[in-house]
Amino acid sequence: MIKVAVVGLGKMGISHLAMIRAHPAVSVVAVIDPAGYVLDVLGKYTGLATYKDLTRALEDVDIDAVIVATPTRLHASIVRQAIDRGIAVFCEKPLTLSAVESEELAAYALDRGAVTQVGYHNRFVGAFREVKRLLETGAIGRVTHYHAEAYGPVVLRSRGATWRSQRAEGGGSLYDYAAHPLDLLAWYAGPAESVGGTVLGRIFSESTEDEVYATIRYPAGVHAQLSVNWSDESFRKMTTRMTVTGTAGRIYADRQEIQVYRRETAPAVDGYDAGWTVRYTTELTEPVRFYLRGEEYSAQLDAFVARVHEGAIRGLNDFSSAAVTDRTLELLTRDAAGEKVEGTAVIAPRRRGLRRRK
Repeated sequence: MIKVAVVGLGKMGISHLAMIRAHPAVSVVAVIDPAGYVLDVLGKYTGLATYKDLTRALEDVDIDAVIVATPTRLHASIVRQAIDRGIAVFCEKPLTLSAVESEELAAYALDRGAVTQVGYHNRFVGAFREVKRLLETGAIGRVTHYHAEAYGPVVLRSRGATWRSQRAEGGGSLYDYAAHPLDLLAWYAGPAESVGGTVLGRIFSESTEDEVYATIRYPAGVHAQLSVNWSDESFRKMTTRMTVTGTAGRIYADRQEIQVYRRETAPAVDGYDAGWTVRYTTELTEPVRFYLRGEEYSAQLDAFVARVHEGAIRGLNDFSSAAVTDRTLELLTRDAAGEKVEGTAVIAPRRRGLRRRK
């Protein structure tokens, strides 16, 4: 039985707590949050051991793994504390608000032999996993372009009510929303080589951006357009989309389905003839023991528990892969500020930064 503690009991923390408690190989031994009211309610109705900080919990309870769902700025100190104790870590995305810090944490975790994972749940969505498989088989020939999108109704008034709308706490729309399609791009295309034309635009927020637009370049001449807006109420909930264009076809995917168009010249792939093929997530997704918000959320925790049990240091969504996404996030931030980056280039530097729509 793997002994797990949950750190941070906001929306995602409570969701993770519900899902991990349903896992037959897990025993939740502590929940940690600074809010006394939340701890009082959980203590009363669940009987779980409650703590206001991780240090005290580590002194009192034997813990094998932690799930970290705090504001992003707190991730690094909590994660390092857990790794120092030989504890496996599942951390919500993004890993940190600094590419250097994320890379240092990834290297530190590898050096200490820690099992790590970051909560990029889209890699566990059936349609997005099928995109990865098809790209690896060359189903649409040589990939030339990606279009990565994310939209949703998160910030629709002038003052954001949560830490996610505060740049210093969660990083705004770029780090909280754009991180998801950027992570899929990293999975499909690898590390970005350069970025350009980054726009971080305000619509409602006073201290951070609500929309993100940029061009990203990858090896072998592959390029991508990023389009993100978390102030779009035409979407009922967050929607992430990926479009991939190749020399022999095109793939369109979101959480619901994958649509594949293949030319007559495309290489043979079982189940995909020339022309259009549509497959739905329901036929591409394995069932999970406990459904909450989507199969992918339970699936990622199941994968983490399996890796903890096996002691598998490298795996899907480990700290090293998350650090690749964090590096792209930082390149976009610096490009939007007009900075020139040595090494990994930022093209066409200029002075701009956050701007508000009229």
